Amino acid sequence: MNTPLISVVTICYNSADTIEETIQSVLGQGYPALDYVIIDGGSTDGTLDIVGRYRNRLGYFCSEPDKGISDAFNKGILYAKGQLIVIINSDDVLLPGALEAVAASYEPGVDIYRGNVIIRNKDTGFTGRDIPSMKFPLMPFFVNVDHQGTFVTADAYRRFGLYDLNFRYMMDHDFLARAYQGGARFKYVPADVAEFRLGGVSVAPIKAKKYDIEHIVLNNGGNKCLAKFCYLYFFAFDCVKRVIIRIFGIDTLKRMHYAKPK
Repeated sequence: MNTPLISVVTICYNSADTIEETIQSVLGQGYPALDYVIIDGGSTDGTLDIVGRYRNRLGYFCSEPDKGISDAFNKGILYAKGQLIVIINSDDVLLPGALEAVAASYEPGVDIYRGNVIIRNKDTGFTGRDIPSMKFPLMPFFVNVDHQGTFVTADAYRRFGLYDLNFRYMMDHDFLARAYQGGARFKYVPADVAEFRLGGVSVAPIKAKKYDIEHIVLNNGGNKCLAKFCYLYFFAFDCVKRVIIRIFGIDTLKRMHYAKPK
């Protein structure tokens, strides 16, 4: 089996309730070439005490204020030593055997590896599977992003750039679109590699994402008219989703989008 050095980056801030499960899911992989990086934003709730228990198994750790999620992502990438880098947030987990599955698919010339992500709503018990998109066209409709299942080579980050600090919500979508438009080679990994817990910035109102939606288009060669149209589409689609949620409940909406896990 291929054994590329894989860096897992976890960013966190006041994550005492969830981060230990995340850490254990990474360190429990049993993968022989693991580099684990944790970037903390200056937590005050006990997160640092939890991380401290695993400090001798980390490749890098720091705790300091940052300029947002993109900045924290970028710090982690810059300190990562791996040939492949994946970002697992402090309330998500790597699934057993994930790193081995990605390593088995490793081959020269591939820039980005993408595996399935299990979506879980702990409040309702809903579980679904997100099959990753492999194409990111100029108009970003109907694409599955899920950075938790995305393993990017260090070389790809050097060629296509890091995460844009101006993005607050959709920085991962912007990066994948930029890489795809720049000619990156994607490869699908046929395995469930991570679990994403619904919540956080993923449930931010669509109006808060206006800048990000428009600039995914603008940053990849689209004009202002296309960018405005894209935002209006997302706004209208969000209104429809809210009606479905109000009438049928959020789990019905999720079942319409995500595949059912086996």
